Amino acid sequence: MKKIFEYLDYRDYLREFYEEKKGENPFFSYKLFGRMVDIDQSYLAKVLIKARHIAEKSIKKFIEYFSFDQQEAEYFETLVHFIKAKSDKESKLFFEKLLSFKELKSNVLTSDQFEFYRKWYYSAIRSLLQFYDFHGDYRELAEQLTPPISVKEAKKAIKLLEKLQLIKRDANGRYELVDKAITTGSEWRSLAIQSFQEETIEMAKESLARHKKEQRDISTITMNIGPEDLQRLKELTQQFRNTVIRYVNDNASPESVYQMNVQLYPLTKVSRKKR
Repeated sequence: MKKIFEYLDYRDYLREFYEEKKGENPFFSYKLFGRMVDIDQSYLAKVLIKARHIAEKSIKKFIEYFSFDQQEAEYFETLVHFIKAKSDKESKLFFEKLLSFKELKSNVLTSDQFEFYRKWYYSAIRSLLQFYDFHGDYRELAEQLTPPISVKEAKKAIKLLEKLQLIKRDANGRYELVDKAITTGSEWRSLAIQSFQEETIEMAKESLARHKKEQRDISTITMNIGPEDLQRLKELTQQFRNTVIRYVNDNASPESVYQMNVQLYPLTKVSRKKR
């Protein structure tokens, strides 16, 4: 059985524990497991298939049953709260706490990939290195961004990109991109992407004052749509993004790094009142 620190959903841990115990002892059942943690067997079965959550009062019962040490107990409790979080703010708060456990941080694919999405300048520097001749002058690299970042931040970015094997040095000591995609676990991918989007949307607002009009294109549309229009608008937006991606990928001589945010969201809560 894997350690609790290798899970990002406590229900996966409980299900795999049950399956392992059942394999060792055919008489092990939901009824027996439920009795050990004081949960009705039918409710426990729904927890294991992710249709329900354990109650707050049950957390201590599971901790005692599994004989978790202090670190394991704290991680398990945080994991339950993370999965049960009712808002994005709560989810991010508990996930940050999960990342603070050194046992979880040993899994580089989790902590470092999440870190990649936390700061806008990581992806900006990665894109910049496609055409910028960087040999180690971090001050000059930091000043290439808008807004400029600190030398410390630039060093941290290069270190992270190397660790994720997204960049490497060539024979001449110049950094170049490695054709490798960033992948994130399904349990927290949305949190990572949302954090990145929040930061870039805020920067789009700041661009109104930071950049001249000819250097940017920020426009808005207020529109009336019906229920069937939203899906079509999302499809058109996706087509537009794909067209942009194909266009920039075919551009052989980039000179700048830009961020594009395409935004579509409702401004009202109620539908049209029927007459």
